[in-house]
Amino acid sequence: MLLYFLISCLSFFFLSKSFSLPPWASETKTLLSFHLSKNLLFTNTLHPTTKPDPSSSPLLDQMTILDLPDLALDRILDLLPPSGLSSMAMVCSSLRERCVSDHLWEKHLVNKWGKVLGPAAHREWKRYLSSSSRHLDSSPRNQTGNHPLGFDTIISCLRYISSVLRDGDRQRKALPVDSTMSFYISLETGRFWFPAQVYNRENGHVGFMLSCYDAELSYDTHTDTFQARYPPHGRRAVGVEKGVTWERLRAAPLEASPHHLHVSESLNQLKPGDHIEIQWRRNKEFPYGWWYGILGHLESCDGDLNHCHCHLSETVVLEFNQYTVGSRWRRTMINKRDHREEGNEEDGFYGGIRKLSCKEEIAMWTRLWPSSNLE
Repeated sequence: MLLYFLISCLSFFFLSKSFSLPPWASETKTLLSFHLSKNLLFTNTLHPTTKPDPSSSPLLDQMTILDLPDLALDRILDLLPPSGLSSMAMVCSSLRERCVSDHLWEKHLVNKWGKVLGPAAHREWKRYLSSSSRHLDSSPRNQTGNHPLGFDTIISCLRYISSVLRDGDRQRKALPVDSTMSFYISLETGRFWFPAQVYNRENGHVGFMLSCYDAELSYDTHTDTFQARYPPHGRRAVGVEKGVTWERLRAAPLEASPHHLHVSESLNQLKPGDHIEIQWRRNKEFPYGWWYGILGHLESCDGDLNHCHCHLSETVVLEFNQYTVGSRWRRTMINKRDHREEGNEEDGFYGGIRKLSCKEEIAMWTRLWPSSNLE
């Protein structure tokens, strides 16, 4: 068994000299070199006088990477980046079957996209597949020229697979349109617009500071940023923003429509000092956005926690400290006993409340805090 493994590893090095390897191959080669050197040392220790059999050379010349044990080959593929998997998929049909497997691409999908893809995005992907016919080899939007992350290789792989599949009877298996690889590449190329939320929309416009709004996102791999489409506000057209960075995105934390009031379940647990997000919209025609605030004390309370009874009151004080003292946007009050949308056309309408318990979420709002107070 040990001899078989050594022969298999050697075959990989012989094979590597027969064609130009992509950059990712160096990591794989290092891994194999480590195992090879370790096993050779072990073998020489047991059999110090053993000499290699010259008759084995022709056999080595006939072996390929596919002769590696399944476990070793799977480990190599698991270490490859998306561009490496795509390159390997174009070598032969056997490697293509392995390289398009969902279990290899799920790791890449989660690592890069996990924080911005929520349940709504996965549902939209299913609708995207069922409502339209897509061609894997169609040219992606704004994807021209070479890219340092190797997505030209990925696109070439898709076109290759599609051309092979058109041969029909000569190939038995196709790349499923609903595969994880297809999902990953549709995101990377910007073909698929997915729902998420954007902090400080419209490039940090003062009117949206410390808010988070629903949008449809499309990725641009060349700039590593997104294009956002916001729902229309009243009679206004769909808002479009380019150059949205990863740091300003999140998956929607709640299954709540931006056009419906969120039914809050933690109102009775709220107390001064709690960090919250609250729905707010300018008027009844606008969609809700989520705005960051902190619960304050009633005017009748001196703020001493040892004597504070604000949490027992039916009235909740909301403070938005990004605004200057005296601003009409700085402070408002809602009734938590019979909570419903409250407000008017002048000050806007306040909806459901979401209590923040995650330190990471609170830290995100802190990082977005404006450099100076807003009017």
